[in-house]
Amino acid sequence: MKEDIQSKELKNVELEIIKQSPDAKVIALAGNPNVGKSTVFNNLTGMNQHTGNWPGKTVSNAQGYCSTEKHDYVMVDIPGTYSLMAHSAEEEVARNFICFGHPDLTVVVCDATCLERNLNLVLQTIEISSNVIVCVNLMDEAIRKNIHINLPLLSQKLGVPVISTVARQKKSLDRFLKCLDDTIDTKEHHEYISITYPRLLEKAIAMIQPILEERLQGQLNTRWLSLKLLEQDPSLLVEIDHHLGTDFLKQEELISAINIAQELLQKHNIDTATIKDQIVSSLVHVAEDICQDVVTYEDAAYNQKDRKIDHILTSRWTGYPIMLALLAIIFWLTMTGANYPSQVLSDILFYIQDRLTDLFMYFHAPAWLHGVLVLGIYRVLAWVVSVMLPPMAIFFPLFTLLEDVG
Repeated sequence: MKEDIQSKELKNVELEIIKQSPDAKVIALAGNPNVGKSTVFNNLTGMNQHTGNWPGKTVSNAQGYCSTEKHDYVMVDIPGTYSLMAHSAEEEVARNFICFGHPDLTVVVCDATCLERNLNLVLQTIEISSNVIVCVNLMDEAIRKNIHINLPLLSQKLGVPVISTVARQKKSLDRFLKCLDDTIDTKEHHEYISITYPRLLEKAIAMIQPILEERLQGQLNTRWLSLKLLEQDPSLLVEIDHHLGTDFLKQEELISAINIAQELLQKHNIDTATIKDQIVSSLVHVAEDICQDVVTYEDAAYNQKDRKIDHILTSRWTGYPIMLALLAIIFWLTMTGANYPSQVLSDILFYIQDRLTDLFMYFHAPAWLHGVLVLGIYRVLAWVVSVMLPPMAIFFPLFTLLEDVG
């Protein structure tokens, strides 16, 4: 009985993958916001897709279907995220599906015009899963800005296949699908990139990893999991309980190894926050080193203006005031701007109410019938539409625009 209850709980937290054929391969599409990931997804799957919410989350998901001569694919559009360190519901959902959803491949879509920033997500994904393809999208924009990317060298450094696309062009998506087929069918083992962390953190990882390797038998990347157990991410610990069993983290040998590793770090004043800083710093340095070799610019100052703007908009001192100012402007536009369309709608709808009243009087309808239909149902609907529709029509598009531009 207890096992049945646990089984039901697991079903409630896992995304249901709907396959159109038993042998269909599940492909997770990950990427930063605004890199063209959804364009890739939509152009591959067309109208053959459906949307919903991740179980227990307000975060939406989309699944779609496409096929080649060799394979059928279920494409799962993971929420756009800059990281897998689970600081938000989107990051948590993306990490959990890549780690515990067992996709056959994870495709990380990158923006060719700012590859270095996108490699942060790529490196974190490779740490979790070795079945990764890097899709460098927006190559047309990179060419327009005279940015050149050595894709074979990038593939060599990462140890995973790399394919370039222009998501709007069907020919490049045909190459993308061929890359999926080749990667699914190949049995070659590549030497994947490994992030080197500071010496003490590496030493702490080495204390935990052998125990995990013995217990997990290849179920998860033990190096990555060792790092996360040191980081003590509470959301990940819950997921481990769900997928590996509540007893996994209670094993005495594992608990002892974690405690000894944490004592080593604490002895050198390395707490959880410092561990996270060291992880991020290491990822950034590796991304910088890779891009120095694979990305060249004909005009090195091509994005200088963008960087200056980013420095202002993302600064600790100016970013928050600008964000609050933009929100204030949106609320002001919503409240003030809605008055005019609201008044126009009100005039039209209540003009129709007067004509309906005239019609009821012309046919000598009972007063109660006029009260129910015109003064009751129609008048209430007219008030709701004229008062609520204009603010919503203004606020939601503006807020969506603000979110999309970052």
